[in-house]
Amino acid sequence: MRISELRNRLAAYLPDPDTYARDTIHSELGGISVNDAIAIGMEPDEIWRAVIRHNPSMPEKYK
Repeated sequence: MRISELRNRLAAYLPDPDTYARDTIHSELGGISVNDAIAIGMEPDEIWRAVIRHNPSMPEKYK
């Protein structure tokens, strides 16, 4: 997965993906945000799996 695909998936699921990626801290990512995870070079598919774990009620169509 590319970063652009990660951002597209966030945008499809979240009403404000930019704020979510910047401000939501994920224990699933070691206590950092999506943007921070991207900045340190984590793989986008790993980040997406963490977002799914962070949002357990996410409908299957977004996973």
